[in-house]
Amino acid sequence: MSTTPDHPSPYAANHELHPWRRFVALGDSFTEGIGDPEPGSPGGHRGWADRVAEVLSRQVPDFAYANLAIRGRLIRQIVDEQVEPALELKPDLITFSAGGNDVIRPGSDPDVVADIFHDAVVRLSSSGATLVVFTGIDTNFTPVFRGIRGKVAIYNENIRAIAEQYDCIVADQWALKEVQDMRFFDDDRLHYNSLGHHEVARMVLRTLAVPNDLHPMAPDPLPVRTWRQARTNDLVWAREYLVPWVLRRLRQQSSGDEVVPKRPEPLPIIRSTDDA
Repeated sequence: MSTTPDHPSPYAANHELHPWRRFVALGDSFTEGIGDPEPGSPGGHRGWADRVAEVLSRQVPDFAYANLAIRGRLIRQIVDEQVEPALELKPDLITFSAGGNDVIRPGSDPDVVADIFHDAVVRLSSSGATLVVFTGIDTNFTPVFRGIRGKVAIYNENIRAIAEQYDCIVADQWALKEVQDMRFFDDDRLHYNSLGHHEVARMVLRTLAVPNDLHPMAPDPLPVRTWRQARTNDLVWAREYLVPWVLRRLRQQSSGDEVVPKRPEPLPIIRSTDDA
């Protein structure tokens, strides 16, 4: 990677804890922070990317962070809507997570999705920024998505091959065993809750070799339910989350149709507390 005064290489020697000054996050609901509500945060959600940015901002001066992710976006939409705006912001650290909404759809081809991912990585890596890409989570622990485990595994191998070719850093959710537990997920059984986003943030910071004081967060024990109570809970979940999701697919609608990026410009991180 080239080094210029305005766009330092992420591998340039420095005397501080990390070399990045401008972080831009691209993606869908995972990166937007859905499942981790916080009224005081832009867009009303915090999420792993905000948590990573908070740690990075405390370690260097003049740090700025933008988040272009929008819930419900398919990979083609992410590439078309977010890649060029991200490059225009001249980041030195980019996170790119995309394809999850495509892979979970019936009939989708993980190889086709990976081809689109590859084209985006070519464009993003040409900027010289450190580029972090994500594998999908191992879905074997959840009955809802266990059936697509093979598709996710194929997609992950494609992601790893692309990362190797273009010198990307891989944030490996598949290997993140801590979150393979429904207690780290929101009531919709799709998005991480605050505990899950916290663990992903810890994993990303480890991957970047950034020292931090984020500690593991232990979830409460699962409530004991009878078979009937568990089935009732499943029916409530289907009515409140699954059926609306299916109807949106049939109507070719998205939960993000009226949503705009929560942090479209790189701005300093301002938090009133130092909580986890």
